[in-house]
Amino acid sequence: MALKPADIQRLRADTPGCAKRIHLDNAGAGLMPKPVSDAIMSHITLESEMGGYEAAEARRDEIRAAYAAVADLLGCQSRNVAFVENATVGYAQALSAIPFQRGDTILTSTSDYISNQIMFLSLARRMGVVILRVPNAPVGGVDVDAMCEMIRNDRPKLVALTHVPTNSGLVQPVADVGRVCREDDVLYLVDACQSVGQLPVDVDQIGCDFLSATSRKFLRGPRGSGFLFVSDRVLKMGLEPLFIDMQGAEWREADSYVPFATAARFENWEFAYALVLGSGAAARYATAVGVSDIAARTSGLAVLLRQRLRDAGFRVLDRGPELCGIVTVEIPGPDATAFHNALEQRGVNSSVSIRAYGVIDFDELNVAWALRLSPHYYNTEQEIETAVAKLTYLARL
Repeated sequence: MALKPADIQRLRADTPGCAKRIHLDNAGAGLMPKPVSDAIMSHITLESEMGGYEAAEARRDEIRAAYAAVADLLGCQSRNVAFVENATVGYAQALSAIPFQRGDTILTSTSDYISNQIMFLSLARRMGVVILRVPNAPVGGVDVDAMCEMIRNDRPKLVALTHVPTNSGLVQPVADVGRVCREDDVLYLVDACQSVGQLPVDVDQIGCDFLSATSRKFLRGPRGSGFLFVSDRVLKMGLEPLFIDMQGAEWREADSYVPFATAARFENWEFAYALVLGSGAAARYATAVGVSDIAARTSGLAVLLRQRLRDAGFRVLDRGPELCGIVTVEIPGPDATAFHNALEQRGVNSSVSIRAYGVIDFDELNVAWALRLSPHYYNTEQEIETAVAKLTYLARL
């Protein structure tokens, strides 16, 4: 693991929540470090003293710096970053910008996020869009060869792929798919909700046209803030969200408007600027720690966790050629809520995944629910051991 013990102690000292809980729910919401919470609280205090509009104007430079921090994290320019309320809002804005017609195809995977899948189905119901799902490879994860063949045979209007699905610990080969999309000139939308802050994410290397993400998960930012990467290609094509806001366009004549030249066209006027500043602080914090070091540490803790769970007799459900910091485990018994609550009462945070969150995946695994544990770089090996011991005790009751 790249981070040294002294580094971990320093990072934990920045994270007050570590003193009270074993937080293994970073795929739900990571614990904010002090620089992030300080940035949020400072702006809220300023708003209370001088007013919301006035505080935003006073912090104009810091707000610009938040765009630059996210752009630096993603390997793009500030003009390509739009702040949104959450990853799903950003994803929906991107989808709404694509001029679908009846019979157009969306090519996706069987493991894409539930909200994305529902949006695809809504487009199918309302507009007659065709949804095609690429089969998985035998080792898990989307079959890249099959996807390439379907891209070239079915000529989809859009390829959509979730970088790290909610369950299974899988890391999808988004860059391999991106190369094919570029070669065949197909629009490419990536959901990076679970990967930003956990893994290196370079939009140029991925080759995507849109990439949506949230602040609250592995990035360790605030809940209620996210961002959308919009490529220069999309901006030059003139794509814009269906319900464009005054933040994104200029109303020039009674019956005409002109969208702004940057990703701002995907934003809305009303922002929680305290959360934008918190997101910028989270992006800077992750960059300062080093995303490659974060990825190595998080992956190493997940490997340890999977091994300890298997040693204790549990069925680990993760599969794929590359796994990340999300660990999904089958727990005996029908009552997911009771087990989750009992574990939380013993000081261990986790999440429950149910069949409705991943219908295709869960039916293939033949499980109704699973426990999701997601360590991050500030967790310790001892916390992993303690959490597995408590989980094992509860499972035997």
